[in-house]
Amino acid sequence: MTPFEQVRSHIRTAADALGLSKEEKAVFETPQASIEKELSITKTDGTTETLQAYRVQFNNARGPYKGGIRFHPKADIEEVKGLAAAMAVKCSVVGIPFGGAKGGVVIDPKKYDAHEIELVSRAYARAFAPHIGVDIDIPAPDVYTTPQVMAHILDEYEKVVGHSEPGVVTGKPLSLGGSAGRDIATAQGGVFVLEELIRAKGMSSKDTRIAVQGFGNAGATMAELLYDAGFTIIAVSDSQYTVYSEKGLNPHDIARAKKEGTSVASLFEKDTTAMQEGQVALLSPEAVLSLDTDILIPAALDNQIHADNVDSVSARIILELANNPITPEADAALNARDVLVIPDVLANAGGVTVSYLEWVQNRQGFYFSHEEVMTRLRGIITSAYGAVRMMAEKEGCSQREAAYRIGVLRIHEAMKARGRYS
Repeated sequence: MTPFEQVRSHIRTAADALGLSKEEKAVFETPQASIEKELSITKTDGTTETLQAYRVQFNNARGPYKGGIRFHPKADIEEVKGLAAAMAVKCSVVGIPFGGAKGGVVIDPKKYDAHEIELVSRAYARAFAPHIGVDIDIPAPDVYTTPQVMAHILDEYEKVVGHSEPGVVTGKPLSLGGSAGRDIATAQGGVFVLEELIRAKGMSSKDTRIAVQGFGNAGATMAELLYDAGFTIIAVSDSQYTVYSEKGLNPHDIARAKKEGTSVASLFEKDTTAMQEGQVALLSPEAVLSLDTDILIPAALDNQIHADNVDSVSARIILELANNPITPEADAALNARDVLVIPDVLANAGGVTVSYLEWVQNRQGFYFSHEEVMTRLRGIITSAYGAVRMMAEKEGCSQREAAYRIGVLRIHEAMKARGRYS
């Protein structure tokens, strides 16, 4: 299944449960707009290169389109379409007034210098300027895009339209109207959801063991926040290793090693005492998925848990910090085993929630403190989780099914109120 087919399967299940008609279901089958452009840049060595770029606008019944832009060699149209559909549901689930969109450029950023990435960012802004805007479609960072990329897109867009419009993108540097707390928002939203879950189940943080797959920005931040909250982080992984310790790791130390340009295992490669005493083990990257842990947090790429490895997953709770990390087949298998999965459309919605708060601040020209942002984020995320949990308990379905039912129903109601069904 393509990424879009995977998301569409979840939407179809929700639409069937809600009793939507064939005509109403068709709304969720096709994006409202799918735009493809070619970006041309002159590289540092003087050669000209053409890159494929996309913007998929899935649905705007509940408000302007919203979604990130990723720079990735595998950012094809089906992936971008699937992410746009999921974003529409995600914004609906947490109750913020946005639709769903996503953008992508087919590029391997590791092969380009900073100046070339700036040229790509500005070329994207020029190409898609007619299709974005503070009341139309608001891009944000995603895989391999940064606040600096957003700064270049903002600057170039404003040159095209001839006026200041800081709300056209979110995830910007603070100096250009970015929001306090945006850098940790995705992870912090996941932490707030997890804390609500722990309370609901009568568990305690100090007795809860967590394994985090993926030690990029979201995964590393999540591990650090959970460690500071008293949870035991027994494992983290990157593309080279899983670092495992039954007694627990300090992710702050590992994050510092990563910032020096080394792997998560570097601390223990330099000082092997911990390994020699059996306190720390270096395992394969995929080993993190099968560890004996209370909670598993996939925070890397999509389709990490699939039909071939789902039987080895022993965690009783999975929180999806990554987008679409579990295939539908694996999701069904986990549900059959009563593994509680907190779905990505809720668990990682902290990023778009604070992006919404950034957009609001840009629109009104008044800015919140970090504490105010976190208070608002907690309120929005915990309210959404409470609604999902109640729906799951009432309907006897998984939390993913509950989240999609809530999200699809709200979009459906907006479509109906606008008279968009013939």
